[in-house]
Amino acid sequence: MTKKRLTLKPLRYLLIGVLLVCAGFPVYWMAATALSANSELYGSGQSFFPQLKHFPALLHDLGSVPIGLWLFNTLLVAAGGTVLSLVLGSLAGYALSRFRFHGKGLVGFLLFVTQVVPEALILVPLYAMFITFGLLNSLAGLVLANVGFSLPVACFVLKGAMDAVPYEIEESAIIDNCPRFSILTMIILPLIMPSIAAAAVVAFFAGWNEFLFASTFLMDRDKWTASVGLASFVGQYETPMSAVMGAALVFSIPAIVFFLLIQRKIVAGLTAGAVKG
Repeated sequence: MTKKRLTLKPLRYLLIGVLLVCAGFPVYWMAATALSANSELYGSGQSFFPQLKHFPALLHDLGSVPIGLWLFNTLLVAAGGTVLSLVLGSLAGYALSRFRFHGKGLVGFLLFVTQVVPEALILVPLYAMFITFGLLNSLAGLVLANVGFSLPVACFVLKGAMDAVPYEIEESAIIDNCPRFSILTMIILPLIMPSIAAAAVVAFFAGWNEFLFASTFLMDRDKWTASVGLASFVGQYETPMSAVMGAALVFSIPAIVFFLLIQRKIVAGLTAGAVKG
């Protein structure tokens, strides 16, 4: 058995190395493209290794656009949508998981239906509503639009996790005269942290990568998000690919960091058990 483990160990490391190369190569190629001249990209061909001599030119190209402001706007939209989706999703998931009421199945079905409706189908009605309520050209309006699609997912994920929590735990708290809201926030939610982390990942990346609503509802350049800002690099006669890849690399770093941080919560919850004492 020991010899078999010694034989399989190098294969495991080899497989891990291959997976790391496959996952990291797109990021490396973005960096190599960003540090290449446009004449090389469209002419002689891109070098496999980043050319640091082109770094000043890249800084000059990126310095002409408000990348920091676009990144901040994207963080606001993604973080706001994530927090709102988790708060409302936990409340709705708890109601669907623990309470019995007329129309419960219909509510769940309607939440499911929202996921099969294309964004383009509701774009015009939503645009008219935003004009009526003064939410057009507003980051708050964009957050609400994104929550409309990420909230049902968060609700279903959290409801499924709450269904797996033994109801006897709540009964003990009810006997001790604990309010329902305290049961949810102090007992249920700490037990389903892996599901909360999973729902947070879905909601965050939905807001981070959203383009259709952002490009339609945001008119001012200083309110653009990263996706809209990247699209603005595409010109009618020329597209500076080095600047596009440089900006894309900058916009990708916060999302990668967020995923690495939240991944620990998911892995820790998977190995901690259902009930933490």
